[in-house]
Amino acid sequence: MIQSLSRTSIAKLACAAAAALVMLGCTPRYDWREVRGTDDSYSILLPAKPAALTRTINLDGVRVAMTMTAAEVDGVTFAVGSAQLPDAPAAQAALDKMKVALVKNINGGIKHEKRPTPGERMPTIELEARGNRNGRPLLLLARFVAKDRRAYQVVVAGPEKAVVREAAETFLTSLNLR
Repeated sequence: MIQSLSRTSIAKLACAAAAALVMLGCTPRYDWREVRGTDDSYSILLPAKPAALTRTINLDGVRVAMTMTAAEVDGVTFAVGSAQLPDAPAAQAALDKMKVALVKNINGGIKHEKRPTPGERMPTIELEARGNRNGRPLLLLARFVAKDRRAYQVVVAGPEKAVVREAAETFLTSLNLR
């Protein structure tokens, strides 16, 4: 009798452990959620619970407050930054400055860049760059867009092998400006 109880207990424990593993396997790698910017000028899908930080940055001599909202999954950062400039032309000019700063941050080089076409309603710069951080290869995928007096940067950065292109595309294309 004691032996059968032990076997039953072991069987129950094994079933519980198997169920727990199955549940873990069902946990989504990306927990997509819609997030609004602190100034409510945009919404975007982020793959995990985000954190936000505002700091003053220097965009080639122009000091502006930039708010970054970011989440991380498997060592890959998904971030959106927003800054208000003095006017629309300054916001448009800020896009190239943000691009240069990001590529410099990863000690990188641009592999591919798509520039806006003349007359585009909301000119967007898209880029793929490769660099390194602490001697490790890093991939940067980014979009830069200006609307009115605001400049935005939407960035996916992480170890090249950890960046899931489909997840990056979901994030990069989900920016909705208000």
